[in-house]
Amino acid sequence: MTDHAIIAELAALLDAAQLAAGDAALAFDRDHSDGTGQGVPIAAVFPTSTEQVAAVVRLAAKHGVPIVPQGTRSGLAGGANAVDGCLLLSLEGMTSILSIDVADQVVTTQAGVITFELARAVAERGLFYPPDPGSWAISTIGGNIATNAGGMRCVKYGVTGDFVRELTVVLASGEIIRTGHRTVKGVAGLDLTSLIVGSEGTLGIVTEATLALLPTPGEPCGVLAAFPSPSQALAAADAIMASGRRPSILEYLDAGTIAAISSFSPSSRLPAGAGAALIIQSDEAGRAADDAEEYAAIAVACGATTVDIAQDAAAVDAIMEARRMLHGAMRAVAGASLNEDVSVPRSRLAELLKGIAVIGQNAGVDIFSAGHIGDGNLHPIICFDPADAAAVATANDTYQHVIALAISLGGTASGEHGIGSLKRAHLDAELGPTVRQLQRSVKHAFDPAGLLNPGKKL
Repeated sequence: MTDHAIIAELAALLDAAQLAAGDAALAFDRDHSDGTGQGVPIAAVFPTSTEQVAAVVRLAAKHGVPIVPQGTRSGLAGGANAVDGCLLLSLEGMTSILSIDVADQVVTTQAGVITFELARAVAERGLFYPPDPGSWAISTIGGNIATNAGGMRCVKYGVTGDFVRELTVVLASGEIIRTGHRTVKGVAGLDLTSLIVGSEGTLGIVTEATLALLPTPGEPCGVLAAFPSPSQALAAADAIMASGRRPSILEYLDAGTIAAISSFSPSSRLPAGAGAALIIQSDEAGRAADDAEEYAAIAVACGATTVDIAQDAAAVDAIMEARRMLHGAMRAVAGASLNEDVSVPRSRLAELLKGIAVIGQNAGVDIFSAGHIGDGNLHPIICFDPADAAAVATANDTYQHVIALAISLGGTASGEHGIGSLKRAHLDAELGPTVRQLQRSVKHAFDPAGLLNPGKKL
């Protein structure tokens, strides 16, 4: 069947505003990653209900057309990039929060709801949704589920998957299923919910989710501590994690990321000229101020040259806003950046940072580092000129060495951004052939024709 015929069938299923065909679909052909390729889609579609998603998937299955699920395309690993001849199926129009249950402390939402908007909506009911990826102002709940996104509060609360209770999923056949349990406990059958979380749209398309919530935490207090060297910042982070005062946020910035954010936003409160910095926060009700004082004392004992304590919400927000500027600031350095994530056991972070420095020296490029140091999830960043083919190639080759280093230290190629198309080459080394084949078998059971997000994740 021709592309025109498929587009005509789509037009019969959807309103005109829900369909972008041909060249108009190219505006949606990739995510925020730099250095990843994309194909040419047939069309982009924007359903607003699970039933419309299912109808589009059935049409694609009938004609053997690949489908690439998308949210707001805020990913950094190429997971939402088009493949040739695909339909881009965007869930960004599915923006309804369907219910907030205060008694059971759960929220049921469509997949296209923005993370920040969900957090704000439940906060108005006295509840708290902890996952907060750096892109929470633009990323969707569905996208967070697809990559099992984390964020700054992971060190205390965990990642997106820790809060997923139930999912509504459209399978590759167009059948609609519901997985999981609304209850806190539930072990009937295999845990398909956890399997789908983090699968990057390769097993099914999540259209709705029921998520666990918590009571509102205490008013946060924070600390911004500057150190002459990364090793001193690492020592302080280790001492804080061992202190019994579990922080809700423990973030690391090296000298390069501090300088980039300060240049990008001169009003940021980051310490000029520091070799490294920690951002530490507590939200323990009735104890946050004391926690912050203890974090500050630990930082000073480990060699901090300046320590600022943020005692009110406005000051805490200002520090966190600077941290959330990381991706934009690094892109501004050269025009593009590989801003990715690797994770290692926290005890291996010093080796990771030293190894990254050696890799950068050998390649003749600067590699900047920041990230969630409290749980060992680091974001090494390579800036490059996207118009310079040699620079693009060098950046990609250098990053492969960074990933290989993380794996050699008992870590992983991705802690939260996903595998997408960027990091598939490292899965054999990390997982081994038997596990890889088991995963492909699972994929085949869900999607025998291989139409869901082909070339990604697996």
